[in-house]
Amino acid sequence: MDALLIGIDAGCLSVFDRLSDEDVIPNLRALLDAGVSAPLESQIPPWTPSAWPSMFTGVNPGKHGVYGFTGFDGYDFHVVKGEDVRAHRIWTLLDRHDRSSVVVNVPVTHPPDEIDGAIVPGFIGPEDPPCQPEGILDDVRDEIGDYRVYPNYARGDDSLTDAEKIEEYCRLVEMRGEAFQYLSGRFEPDFGFLQFQKTDTVFHEFDGEWEKVKQVYAATDEQIGEVLEACNPKQVFVASDHGMGRYEKPEFRVNAFLEDAGYLETTLGGKGMPTWNLMRDDLRSGEQADEWEPSASERLAAKLASVGITTHRIGVVLERLGLAEFAKAHAPDGVVRTGNEQVDFPNSKAYVRARTELGVRMNVEGRDPEGVVPEDEYDDVRAALIADLESVTAPDGEPVFETVAPREEYFEGPYADDAVDIVTIPNDFQHFLSAEPADEYFAETTEPWNHKLEGIFAASGEGLDASEPLESAHLYDVAPTILSALGVPYSDRMDGRVLPIVEATEPTTYPDYAASDRDTVDAGVEDRLADLGYVE
Repeated sequence: MDALLIGIDAGCLSVFDRLSDEDVIPNLRALLDAGVSAPLESQIPPWTPSAWPSMFTGVNPGKHGVYGFTGFDGYDFHVVKGEDVRAHRIWTLLDRHDRSSVVVNVPVTHPPDEIDGAIVPGFIGPEDPPCQPEGILDDVRDEIGDYRVYPNYARGDDSLTDAEKIEEYCRLVEMRGEAFQYLSGRFEPDFGFLQFQKTDTVFHEFDGEWEKVKQVYAATDEQIGEVLEACNPKQVFVASDHGMGRYEKPEFRVNAFLEDAGYLETTLGGKGMPTWNLMRDDLRSGEQADEWEPSASERLAAKLASVGITTHRIGVVLERLGLAEFAKAHAPDGVVRTGNEQVDFPNSKAYVRARTELGVRMNVEGRDPEGVVPEDEYDDVRAALIADLESVTAPDGEPVFETVAPREEYFEGPYADDAVDIVTIPNDFQHFLSAEPADEYFAETTEPWNHKLEGIFAASGEGLDASEPLESAHLYDVAPTILSALGVPYSDRMDGRVLPIVEATEPTTYPDYAASDRDTVDAGVEDRLADLGYVE
């Protein structure tokens, strides 16, 4: 194998240094010490479904088209999948130059590309994803005993102890390494890409509890060591999609502010806020769920809400009766959503659709199905809204946002119009942003450990110049750097540069990326995403 890229979701120097001090990650530490390493600036938004595609395509979301866990068509939405990423990947460009690849567990790669080599999709794909070549997943399972994309329990499942859950996390990590070793031995690829996801989700699910983090990273490091020994790559790269850290300041409910500022309308009795867990019951029964329709109980909750009997008010009564925790555990999520206040998207001027987009969307005439902001007033309304958001201060008197900017400052390309209209970046990523309507602007942070902008990049091996400093390395730089390391021209559409540790190849123009005919996303994917906690 000429080059191996090890992807560590949420990997960052602050976490690595602490783990290294406790001798948890000797193999990773050896890689960092043998070559060159530096912080890797992520993109906006720094979340898995958009950031990994930006890394493996080398372009900003305006050129590949994915901004979050959900894609939007007007006010409707769907869970993103590989075919939403409309740009060449590292492995599709290598394939054009007769170079083979093995890609295991990389997010947003379902359905897989047809290439010389093998692809086993990861996060946001279905539990039993179609793989490249067809049937290879069965071979993997025959070889290593089992292979799962997701844990064998739902997040919040109290039937398992924390120790049992972490044991499952470590088993999943082990499956990644074993599958990669088997496929690399079978296909003998020029390029390998192995991604570990649990290094991120352990922080989300267990609130950064350090002993659990150590267990997951120890399992990850062990697999990295075994892969390096088995595959003996000439060059090794390590990269993460973003960093991880504590959010020390309160959660900010952006839509509550927009409502009071006169930009947003709310409604009772609708279908709820756009998020994949609205479709959970349909998905668990295996039905196709491109669009979500409420069940009888959810429609009843919506009808009661329309006359003022919201689930929030019912919850207050149950709390007084001592039944609040029982209700939370047993009330269907769709009932909670349809039975509470929600954003009236068609009648609002501006709103947050999903928190992980990190921005505000405007409802514009001629662009959105029922737009209310006249096209000729777009610039003035947006400028006024930017000024309003810039003025927001937290309870400590500090600004909530370090940056409030027009989208064109961050996104460029044929899919830039799919982005939020206004980018809102929390001050030092200390405020968790919520899209849920609420009475108060601030509340205790829903997830105290969450994404930070600074990840990590490292490289070592033959032909790499470790004496060159890695200054201002960016997520977009990974793809052109690896292609150059392999002697393959990178695309002139890429936004990244070739880092100086390798000799840059000349960029060239490739034909537009064209996905082959693919299956629709498996309904169970959305249920799995809800289980993993990427919902409010």
